[in-house]
Amino acid sequence: MIWIAKRIAVALVLVWIVATIVFLAIQMVPGDPAEMLLSQGGVAPDPAIVEELRTQLGLDRPVLEQYRESMWGLLRGDLGVSLIDGNPVGALIAQRLPRTLELIGAAALLALLIGLPTGLIAAMRRGGIFDRIASFVAAMALSIPVFVVGTLLVLVFAQILHLVPAGGFVPFAQSPGQHLLLLSMPAMTIALGLGAMVFRMTRTSVLDVSMRDYVRTARAKGLAPARILLHHVLRNALMPVVTVVALQLGTLLGGTVLVEYVFNYPGLSGLLVDAVNSRDYTIVQGVVLVISILFVGLNLLVDLLYAVIDPRVRHA
Repeated sequence: MIWIAKRIAVALVLVWIVATIVFLAIQMVPGDPAEMLLSQGGVAPDPAIVEELRTQLGLDRPVLEQYRESMWGLLRGDLGVSLIDGNPVGALIAQRLPRTLELIGAAALLALLIGLPTGLIAAMRRGGIFDRIASFVAAMALSIPVFVVGTLLVLVFAQILHLVPAGGFVPFAQSPGQHLLLLSMPAMTIALGLGAMVFRMTRTSVLDVSMRDYVRTARAKGLAPARILLHHVLRNALMPVVTVVALQLGTLLGGTVLVEYVFNYPGLSGLLVDAVNSRDYTIVQGVVLVISILFVGLNLLVDLLYAVIDPRVRHA
């Protein structure tokens, strides 16, 4: 319990540091947000109107007061309101975030289903035909940009074979089948590269663990190959795989822009891009902050999974 409490405390400190950095980064953006909002038509705004808008947005207050209000709002779950339409930022993120999490979750599941078994088989048959073919396919999957993969999937499965729509989004409650169908191609687009990474990490890790002394000792004792593989090799080989998957999931939280664009998928990355284009700094700050918090949470989850996989970590 003490080990878990320490990890949670570290995560909370990291969240506070990230929130502070995000706040300061927004403050250092050149230009006056109020003036930029009123100048979008290309006409210089009236200084009196600009000052009035700055007062409404709280931009005329001292930076420390703005920082204190921002941190207090974060504790209350209040991320402010949009500078453009006045909608609560938390509500906008709450609408988009589940879609992105679902997309990333589906992609991660597909990647694990593809990468773990193939990596394990390739390691067990090192140098064989399967290993060579799988390694070649993985190298190809890692070298092709994600927007090219998405475009090819749209071309083949939507335009040529007419098996799935080219893109879009339908809520699950409205049509479960159509929802999963529209989710399949963007998830597969992400899963191909992630699965290739999982394959290579699994193969390398299994080969490395298989050469350890305790595995050789288990073989010398005459233990069944399946028992050696499951209890001695695979369990210890999973730790670097878990690390890679968790880090990639954190990166994908804000890195699905191209996939969402290709498939017209209304996720969190699209909201961030729209906010940047419209200079809605409140939404930008809220989205970046939520992504950062989720990334810290994923790292905390990885630490906890380490303790489950290898109890020795708790005493490190």
